[in-house]
Amino acid sequence: MKAEKVQIPKELREKLLDAEKLKYCFECGVCTASCPMMELAPDHYNPRILLENILLDPEKALTKPAVWLCGWCYKCYKRCPQKLKPPEVFLFVKTLAAEKGHLEGLEDAVDIIGKNVPLAESCYHVCFHPERSKISKEQFESFWKKVTKSRKALQRQKPSQLREEKVAIIGSGPAGLTATYILAKKGYHVTVFESSPELGGMLRYGIPESRLPRKAVDDDVEFVKSFGVDFITNTEFGKNMTLDQLWQEGYKATFIAVGALRSRKIGCEGEELSGVSCALDFLRDMKSKKKPEIGQKVAVIGGGNVAIDAARSALHAGAKEVTVLYRRTKEDMPANPWEMKEAEAEGVKFEFLVAPAKFVGKEGKVVEVELIKMELGEPDETGRRAPVPVENSKFTKAFDTVILAVGEAVDTSFLPKEIELSEINTIWADPITMETTMEGVFAGGDAVTGPSSVMEAIVAGKRAAESIDCYLNGVEAK
Repeated sequence: MKAEKVQIPKELREKLLDAEKLKYCFECGVCTASCPMMELAPDHYNPRILLENILLDPEKALTKPAVWLCGWCYKCYKRCPQKLKPPEVFLFVKTLAAEKGHLEGLEDAVDIIGKNVPLAESCYHVCFHPERSKISKEQFESFWKKVTKSRKALQRQKPSQLREEKVAIIGSGPAGLTATYILAKKGYHVTVFESSPELGGMLRYGIPESRLPRKAVDDDVEFVKSFGVDFITNTEFGKNMTLDQLWQEGYKATFIAVGALRSRKIGCEGEELSGVSCALDFLRDMKSKKKPEIGQKVAVIGGGNVAIDAARSALHAGAKEVTVLYRRTKEDMPANPWEMKEAEAEGVKFEFLVAPAKFVGKEGKVVEVELIKMELGEPDETGRRAPVPVENSKFTKAFDTVILAVGEAVDTSFLPKEIELSEINTIWADPITMETTMEGVFAGGDAVTGPSSVMEAIVAGKRAAESIDCYLNGVEAK
């Protein structure tokens, strides 16, 4: 398709200015300070500057790579004082660029992603989403070949001289794989210890196949492996290996990147009934050969990304009706807004300001959920208005499957007492150096922050690797 001359009509200019209240942007820079992609590719991407360029010269912005580099994590929206949604502003511009045939920016963006994002294949599927701008799969895949070229160029940059120091990585999720890749590129002997049979962590076991194909994870793992990394699977820390053993075997630094892999219970009567399961277990079974039993009417309790993934997976598994039950309003849901839109488009229903009071069973199997209506009261410790039960408002709804997605927790049982925990029972780590209260032990990703996005985990792995390099060289981390 021949590109049209870049010119935005007046009515489109006005629509662009109104898109998600863009004309009310304070230019405060909170979006940039919050952005994982800004940290991965600072020479190519700055959300605040991109918003400014869209306002001042939208025709030029159409042809540049920056608009294609948004990772859709919505951290900018969650922290913006004006509640702008930059990902959706950028989507408007990308869609216009695609309509006018200006895909030169996308071609450059793919090259930038390949050189700056360690897990590019996985991130293409769960973060960048070019298809949302009406780019055809064939169009994008013709550009995506550049990632393979970029990776081959990176593989030719393997260090000519290896270092003596050995580094241990506990966990092979996005944070662990990123740290592994960066440290291996610097010449360190890196060994990754993974408790599961296969590598990838939440990429492998937590994100549905419909959103992240197995092959993409395989490709990313093989790319990291190509730098001479040792991977040891089926090794559970606290059972098969300890930190003391690592020191005895000559490891000079350890990065803990175990992820938030334990589902939380809600303490509700009937939680032990057949047909009531935890979302992470359900998603893990969906990604394995063991397919979970699913009923016709499914309730998903929770409002985060895991709840949305579980709801969509239940539909794909054959459920006729899936309803997400959330105790706050739609605006309060922590899930990615675009993932919610796609779930609704697939047929997932949402019911807000309700919470489960009891799971009702028959012959040991769940058949109903007793719900209670909620209203929003005063702000809680998170700053959001706390849900408060409405008196005399209980009612029941029939469900034959209930999936609990009320939060994920980090397993800290294997840690020695020298490593302090935070108030939310994650590992405490210095926000700059990523070092824990035990010398030589670093931590990052979900193990520190609790559940976060793939992009945030990648950034944590990058920071940790740089800090470990500084630590082993006797240099203060910055």
